[in-house]
Amino acid sequence: MSRFTRKLFASLALVAMLGAHALPLFAQDKPAEKPADAAAPAAAAPAAAAAAPAAPATPKCGDKGFDCNKGDVSWMMTSSAFVLLMTVPGLALFYAGMARTRNALSTVMQSFSIFCVVAVLWVIYGYSIAFTAAHEGSSLSPFFGSLDKFFMLGEDPATAVAATFSKGQYLPDFVYCMFQLTFAAITVALIAGGFAERFKFSAMIIFCILWFTFAYLPVAHMVWYWDGPDAYTTQKAADIAQSHAGFLFQKGALDFAGGTVVHVNSGIAALVCALMLGKRNGYGKVPMPPHSVMMTAIGTGMLWMGWFGFNAGSALEATGAAGIAFFNTLFGTAVAGVAWALTEWIVKGKPSLLGVCSGIVAGLVAITPAAGFVGPVGAFFTCAIAGVLCFFAVSTVKRMLGYDDALDTFGGMIGSLGTGIFVNPKFGGTGVYDYVANKVGDFDAWAQLVSQFWDIIVTLIWSGTVAFVILLVLKVTIGIRASDEAQEEGLDLADHGEKAYNY
Repeated sequence: MSRFTRKLFASLALVAMLGAHALPLFAQDKPAEKPADAAAPAAAAPAAAAAAPAAPATPKCGDKGFDCNKGDVSWMMTSSAFVLLMTVPGLALFYAGMARTRNALSTVMQSFSIFCVVAVLWVIYGYSIAFTAAHEGSSLSPFFGSLDKFFMLGEDPATAVAATFSKGQYLPDFVYCMFQLTFAAITVALIAGGFAERFKFSAMIIFCILWFTFAYLPVAHMVWYWDGPDAYTTQKAADIAQSHAGFLFQKGALDFAGGTVVHVNSGIAALVCALMLGKRNGYGKVPMPPHSVMMTAIGTGMLWMGWFGFNAGSALEATGAAGIAFFNTLFGTAVAGVAWALTEWIVKGKPSLLGVCSGIVAGLVAITPAAGFVGPVGAFFTCAIAGVLCFFAVSTVKRMLGYDDALDTFGGMIGSLGTGIFVNPKFGGTGVYDYVANKVGDFDAWAQLVSQFWDIIVTLIWSGTVAFVILLVLKVTIGIRASDEAQEEGLDLADHGEKAYNY
């Protein structure tokens, strides 16, 4: 067994323990109305809904019984803008501050260019594959949608709708499409932390296009696609609707705002990139400190601000569900910031700004899948554990395994497991809603944990395999690693002919 293969298996074993998400960590180095039924809890984001039997076959905004609430629409457009802020410029600045001066501009370029490329692909085919039902009888329906909304053709911008998590409540389909666009774009951009300072720009763009198509879109469909609450009128109707849903949705996985779809998905891809690309020139031999902790701190603040749209927006309505997610995104994140800083203080003797920023982002990621499902107790324990464990993962475990995850994009799936535990009403969670009975169903703690493990393991295997295959093909064709000369000069000049700073 080669040294690379041993490292890959050792790293994947660590993923199984702590998980993976696109979490820039240490410096250097929905609610009651959310789930679909008691047996198969809902995921975080619905597709265009299947109408109730008494309603028109294709509901439209303004139809009787299909309300597009102005407050909900306003909140969702605001949330979409918040998530845009997370990536450009929030994530871009967060990553740029942790890079070396000669690569600061290239990391910003990666975030901006990835966002633009994915946004274009999302409208052309991404939204359709992720958030439409496959054609009846297709064996691929649990994994892929159709191309019925290719380029949004056939959609009336003024009246086409997508379901929320309440019966009879809808969003304009174009608004929901844009909200989900921002999720897709930031997910791909998050991977950049794992390959910063050494990925050829041309190969990086091709990798991102292919990974978005063959990893992000299927995982989003598997976790988040369903026919919407109005399809769950009787048990027979619910069974039919459930058969249309994504594979992991059918397994009962809960992911309010992207714990697996975004963070586990991109995190394992970032880890594979770090291993396949190898270490940066001089890694472990020359100092590679962040060039601007202040820039990283500014990026952290923008991420936290934007994350309210990310989490609270995933309620899809301006309701109490959004309020719970908003509360947990503020409270749980602060808990993780305290937990990381306190742990660092005890272990290293001093708390650092970079440490508290890393703890904040660890908390944001941990609370994401749980945001609308857990109460304050669940948010506290999930985020406190994330803050402590992610500190040790970055400060100790990464050094032991010896891989170069440039901006510490490797983190934890603690939030997904915490969701499975603390959604339990006994711990102050919302429970799992049964849309047929129109009430919270009986909670099965063990069954929910099994569902969460399905969610995590399938995402790790699917995304990690796709990333590995794409990188292998690129490596033997156009190459993936920047030359030694380019790394020495810095990718700012080598790839883009610019410098971040002109003194």
